[in-house]
Amino acid sequence: MTETTQQLPQTGGAKPRSPEFRLAADALRGLRQDLFHDAFAYRPLPPSTADGPLTRRLKGRAREYAAWSPHALITAAGLLAMFLATNDEARGAGGNLILGLLALVPVLLTMVRPVGAFWLSMAATPVATALATEFDDEWPWRDGSFICHLSVLAIVAIRTRPRTAAWMWALTAVYGIGATSLAGGHAFGSDSAQMLFLSALMLLGVAVWQIRREARQEVTAQQTVTAHERSRRTLLEERTTIARELHDVVAHHMSVVAIQAEAAPYRVENPPPELERAFVTIRENAVAALTELRRVLGVVRAEDYEAPDAPQPTLADMDALLANVRDAGLSVEKAVTGAVRELPQGVELSAYRIVQEALSNTLRHAPGASARVEVGYVLGGLGLRIVNGPTPEPSPVNPTRHPTTTPQRGLRPPPPTGAGHGITGMRERVSMLNGEMTAAPADDGGYEVTVFLPVPSASEGEA
Repeated sequence: MTETTQQLPQTGGAKPRSPEFRLAADALRGLRQDLFHDAFAYRPLPPSTADGPLTRRLKGRAREYAAWSPHALITAAGLLAMFLATNDEARGAGGNLILGLLALVPVLLTMVRPVGAFWLSMAATPVATALATEFDDEWPWRDGSFICHLSVLAIVAIRTRPRTAAWMWALTAVYGIGATSLAGGHAFGSDSAQMLFLSALMLLGVAVWQIRREARQEVTAQQTVTAHERSRRTLLEERTTIARELHDVVAHHMSVVAIQAEAAPYRVENPPPELERAFVTIRENAVAALTELRRVLGVVRAEDYEAPDAPQPTLADMDALLANVRDAGLSVEKAVTGAVRELPQGVELSAYRIVQEALSNTLRHAPGASARVEVGYVLGGLGLRIVNGPTPEPSPVNPTRHPTTTPQRGLRPPPPTGAGHGITGMRERVSMLNGEMTAAPADDGGYEVTVFLPVPSASEGEA
């Protein structure tokens, strides 16, 4: 027992690392990944997008040229640094040209190799200092090197991420403090403090801008997903409603077929056995179809769903609907063309719902406008046209309150932040019946919905 206790400390297991050691290791790993790994990788700066705050207001060639505005700004910053660098007095022939290139090249390099441009700017700073003949208070950064390094820090921070910007600032601080401490008599006139202060403010502003941009992108993406889910949920709800209505309609007709098939033999005196067997087969098939229909379509009913006591509305109830919307303040008129006839219940129900939704959208989106409902009984189907005029101009009683108010259009598809999806529901009903539908603004500023619902003839139904 004692020997075992004595051997425990001699095990070869690795010692646990302290939190400080792990923190330092992670920091060094981040430094190596951000500034050393693929430091001179080719990463060209792409043109700005067409939906930017500046480019979206331009058109034609001006919009194409504005897409290259970031490259033009970077080039201008490089030329400014080059101009300041060439004003210094340099040693040897061509020294001023070398100073200008040392200030220009790192800035231009940020457009293709951003991290490499930072290292080039760090390397060019002591070279430019060594070439200068006078120091004064420009130590360790000359005027051209100062502007060059600030520009490189800002551009690289914008093109990378905040952690990379923090490492660049830290290395800049190490170089500035080290050069100042080794400067001897020039330490009092060092411009390291100005460099560190200005670069810290600039990098902080870039970090805040990047965080806001990422947050805006996340919000936009979330809004897009939310709008898509809302539209999808509305579509599913509309399909559920249609399935319920179809269940009621088809179940009613199948029940009538079964009852009539059962009662038909008793209405014929001495019916032949073949006829009785035929009616029995019809009834059995009707009952089987009704059972299968209830099994398939019955799942769309929620537990708290209650079937309506009143029969489903048809085109015969159109006058009551128009009277209802007139009571709500909408001026609407109706026109019927063609020979009025009885249509399949599903077609009449969908036509009624489409007119109802269109008039509801007029009340919602074009208050005060007038509407017109046209119903056309044509060969092979039913035509609908619901059109409304523009919203009346605002009252001139207080014209200074809303001087820029413009007429709104009714029956338009609601915006993504709206609560309704009437156009979606109408299209779903039309698609269910293999019909056609158009919904678009009218020439007078209103809105128009046209629908055609095909109705098969009796011969087609029998076939």
